Amino acid sequence: MEDQHTPVVWLITDGKPGHRNQLKGLGNRLRVLAGASLHWLDAREISTPLWRVLLGAPPALPDLPDPDLIVAAGTGTHRLILALRRVRNSKTLVLMKPSFPLNWVDAAIIPEHDDVSASDRVLVSEGVINSITPLAKLTTKHEALVLIGGPSPHFHWDSDAIASQLSQLPASYPDWRWTISDSRRTPADLRQRLAELAAPRVTVVSSDQTHENWLAHQLSASRAAWVTPDSMSMVCEAVTSGVPTGLLELPSKGHSRVALGIARLAERGRIAHWRDHPAVMSARLRHDSKLWEADRAARWVIKRFWNPGHK
Repeated sequence: MEDQHTPVVWLITDGKPGHRNQLKGLGNRLRVLAGASLHWLDAREISTPLWRVLLGAPPALPDLPDPDLIVAAGTGTHRLILALRRVRNSKTLVLMKPSFPLNWVDAAIIPEHDDVSASDRVLVSEGVINSITPLAKLTTKHEALVLIGGPSPHFHWDSDAIASQLSQLPASYPDWRWTISDSRRTPADLRQRLAELAAPRVTVVSSDQTHENWLAHQLSASRAAWVTPDSMSMVCEAVTSGVPTGLLELPSKGHSRVALGIARLAERGRIAHWRDHPAVMSARLRHDSKLWEADRAARWVIKRFWNPGHK
């Protein structure tokens, strides 16, 4: 690829917010660092029968410029990216561990909790890529953000325990302002209990009322964040921002890879357990190195595919 060429990147989504967020994070950094132009494809809107996958025969697509790189995230995108693997000498990249052999695509970026070894075609990420940009400076205002998930395959969900912890935090730190947000996975009974926590210094926000950039804006205005551990995406978004982040307490399910990945982040000092809440609230939880995997991944892509001399 010539230096004058602007890389064209196709981003294939399955519509799931977490997967779209990963694509957005990588795409944004490729645009900033390499001037890439980004073009989105929704796999749900493109019929891809199995024979096209086997032959590498592209289905009918919107009129887009020829891609240099095609990136997909989510199992629902796998048929389409495999059908596109022979498109106009482009390279193919998947985010997260795919359901097919890795040598069917040119490269993969896979979280370390999926237990895949790094190689010249596999970048192992610490946690999952996201679209949050690290903050240049932490606010001095006593503003805290709480993100509530819901039942997952990785942790035993306990609405009573979460509600109890949420009652303790504002009571223990009454001079702070609190913003509490649920997610689409939060059980209805807990949503009701969250609504009852609303007070002059406690704002409860339904995920139905948030917009795409809401989380980034909230993190930028926060001095502390608390997150339920069921969502690796939510945890990594908070950590990437640089805001001191603590985990609300839930027991893990056996040897869940995601739970082990969360535990690694805690061991490295990137997040704190519930018992260490003073470290979070006093901003003592500040890691020596920032976690910005979207940036690291973009630089790896640029070096591997477009500019071997890039650092």
